[in-house]
Amino acid sequence: MEVNGQMKEIVLKKFEEVFGDVQGVKVFFAPGRVNLIGEHTDYNGGHVFPCALTIGTYAAARVREDNMLRFYSMNFESLGVIESSIEDLKPMEEAGWTNYPKGVMWAFGEKGFPVPKGMDILLNGNIPNGSGLSSSASVEVVTGAILRDFFGFDVSNQDLALIGQYSENKFNGVNCGIMDQFAIAMGKKDHAIFLDTADLSYTYAPVKLEGAKIVIACSNKKRGLGDSKYNERRSECETALSELQQVVDIKSLGELTEEEFEKYKAAIKDEVRVRRAKHAVYENQRTLKAVAALKENDIALFGQLMNASHVSLRDDYEVTGIELDTLVEEAWKVEGVIGSRMTGAGFGGCTVSIVKEDAIDCFVKQVGEAYQAKIGYGADFYVVEIGGGPAVL
Repeated sequence: MEVNGQMKEIVLKKFEEVFGDVQGVKVFFAPGRVNLIGEHTDYNGGHVFPCALTIGTYAAARVREDNMLRFYSMNFESLGVIESSIEDLKPMEEAGWTNYPKGVMWAFGEKGFPVPKGMDILLNGNIPNGSGLSSSASVEVVTGAILRDFFGFDVSNQDLALIGQYSENKFNGVNCGIMDQFAIAMGKKDHAIFLDTADLSYTYAPVKLEGAKIVIACSNKKRGLGDSKYNERRSECETALSELQQVVDIKSLGELTEEEFEKYKAAIKDEVRVRRAKHAVYENQRTLKAVAALKENDIALFGQLMNASHVSLRDDYEVTGIELDTLVEEAWKVEGVIGSRMTGAGFGGCTVSIVKEDAIDCFVKQVGEAYQAKIGYGADFYVVEIGGGPAVL
């Protein structure tokens, strides 16, 4: 892991510059994640299939003798050191990005693990910002790993995921599901996580893409999760679920097969909600089929299911937008693309494609040029590897 070694040196050097010395400092890492298939199913009691990446968030941290919190991000250097205190763990607009680590400290306290002392924390992420590769969840998990390590808190990696989600829901007011934090905290090299979000049961599935690679295309369209249509989609699905519950005994949309959905969908009183619920049900079934295909080494079928996932997100769930549609539709034209879809919450962010290695250069050129021509600014492309979970470096 030569990258980790280099990044460790970089954050230690910067820590010394910002905070004066590196006495008592340790360096931590938490990955970003990409979801291969199973989008907007995680709060509908369905399955998801994410994997951790080798890019992520690096953090240098140490404990202070007082109650002060000092944060610095190499990704937002113009903001300088942002100060706070462990007595003052509440979300504040002017706290900016530090609301994520502060939220985790608050959540640890809520779960019976109060943070006893202040800290100096410096972050450096190599996840593209606003890309939808979960930089916020990565920051949450790395913060949890820091607290666990320094204060000896008895929490598992799965607990780190749940605490991160709790802090994002209750402290930062984003009604996110469990997938992002879970994928990051539970990541395993060269494996994706087949997670049932209804009960958090999961298995690891090896991802063997002989002769192909995962390529992320970042639309560079900025979006804010909290103010996007995310919470609106959630409530549309919740309403559809309560309408279906009048006629069928289910706890979540993820419990229905396609046939059952078609049988009962008349109970949903609004055409838009029918499409939202249809996406949740069909996408969950696609995810089950995709994981089965991967186990059979049927990458072609996996790719077709990825493509179908995008169409459903575009037409039934309506969370794609012109930027993501352009990236995906141009990807489909390139020979050697096995599958391509938007990934993440939508309305900007990224696409994920499985591309044959000898087609990657052509893919980047062709899709990049078409995107620039249509959208008016460029996209960024990342060939990524599947990595492990949080670590002390």
